[in-house]
Amino acid sequence: MSKHQDETRAGYDGVVELYASMFANRLETQPFARNMIGTFAELVRGAGNLRTADVGCGPGHLTAMLHDLGLDAFGLDLSPAMIAHARGAHPELRFDEARMEALPVEDGALGGVLAHYSMIHTPPEELPALLAEQVRVLASGGVLMASFFGTEGPEPVRFDHRVAPAYSWPPDRFAELLTGAGLVVIARLLYDPASERGFLDTHLLARRP
Repeated sequence: MSKHQDETRAGYDGVVELYASMFANRLETQPFARNMIGTFAELVRGAGNLRTADVGCGPGHLTAMLHDLGLDAFGLDLSPAMIAHARGAHPELRFDEARMEALPVEDGALGGVLAHYSMIHTPPEELPALLAEQVRVLASGGVLMASFFGTEGPEPVRFDHRVAPAYSWPPDRFAELLTGAGLVVIARLLYDPASERGFLDTHLLARRP
């Protein structure tokens, strides 16, 4: 495991209860993100393969949301403490410890992959390999939703996230990486939440041909 993964895992292990309490409302105060996830779920249902991974699931709040939206959802996360919390909070769902670049899922098995702000700690040079792994587990017609901090500059920007160092991305650059990984970008949503850091909440939907 690389140094940045060790740092990220330790960081999230240390903030489980705080993090869970901050996001327990399942995006009730974030209408743009909530409805984009609803669209993602509708597209996955429409393609017919309901099996969906919430990659970087944290305390499991969005895994439960996907389940409520009719998907056969399970959660994966690097942090063992997050997985333990998710299992306790949502005992009816499956949660497993896993690294994003080595998902415990067979090739082409999933109808959907949700990566909700879970790739933000990945250094830019490592992101293509991470995206390739998400594509590997998607079936033909499967849908990936990637959410991240957007920037209006030309290059990814490293910043000090509260848990571990993170990166904001120009949406066009991230979309190019999705295309390079073999996906077709079908929708994007950029929302300015008046963040103190000046980031855009960015959500991209892409489909595997």
